[in-house]
Amino acid sequence: MLKVEIDQQSGCCFGVEKAIGKAEEELRKGGTLYSLGDIVHNNIETERLAEMGLVTIDHEALKKLKNVRVLFRAHGEPPETYRIAEENNIEIIDATCPVVLQLQKRIKKTYCDKTKERTQIVIYGKKGHAEVNGLLGQTEGTAIVIEKKEDLDKLDFSKDISLFSQTTSLLEDFQEIVSLIREKMTNDAIFEYHDTICRQVSNRIPHIKTFAKQHDIIFFIAGEKSSNGKVLFAECKKSNPNSYFIHSSNELDMSLIKDNYRVGICGATSTPRWQMEALAKKIMELKP
Repeated sequence: MLKVEIDQQSGCCFGVEKAIGKAEEELRKGGTLYSLGDIVHNNIETERLAEMGLVTIDHEALKKLKNVRVLFRAHGEPPETYRIAEENNIEIIDATCPVVLQLQKRIKKTYCDKTKERTQIVIYGKKGHAEVNGLLGQTEGTAIVIEKKEDLDKLDFSKDISLFSQTTSLLEDFQEIVSLIREKMTNDAIFEYHDTICRQVSNRIPHIKTFAKQHDIIFFIAGEKSSNGKVLFAECKKSNPNSYFIHSSNELDMSLIKDNYRVGICGATSTPRWQMEALAKKIMELKP
């Protein structure tokens, strides 16, 4: 007998849910609402909100807008973006994730407190990522961004270092960076690090490994742009080679499912629950 189970820990994280909820709330008021960047790295959800009236713009377009409403998504924005919005009389609908907002404040405080001491503020994260750009802005662009251990050559280990992490980084990778920096420090320089990784995201990896092993086949649903989705799917695939990445229920290949299969459905932190439920419903309708 076929069984279909949706992973209870999959789906949008709190920050993304909050952003989508705020967008829906503002759109119900009527009028145009702009989103600075994709509100979520999920094409189907972005299209759904676009049909409700959400218009996605970039930073260049923001500079030309005046007297409008603009939603700042969960990733957060640097101080410069707030300045532009104020100058252009833009009403900000701020949906910055509380975890990201707290991290921004910590980095800014460190920057203000330790600039005179010439402490190197280091951000472990993806260059060019919206969240990292927002964090970098807290230091007026002076922080050093490192993506991988090869980037450590940018640091002066004879001077103090204060390390932070993008909230969605992998915990294991961050811990490796911490160990490498600690080993390289010289001249009694002080190294301090701040584990600012969101556990709602990082804790999904051990869980999704277990979930994948418990099923005969896995359908992982996420948007093409979701870096979190790529990471989580890779873990699924390691634990269960019979795992498939799809972007919507329309890509479902029913020939992969046998009558007695235990089917597992999971997704990224940018995958709304309704998409996983739609996939489960389609499977049960086509193969009851």
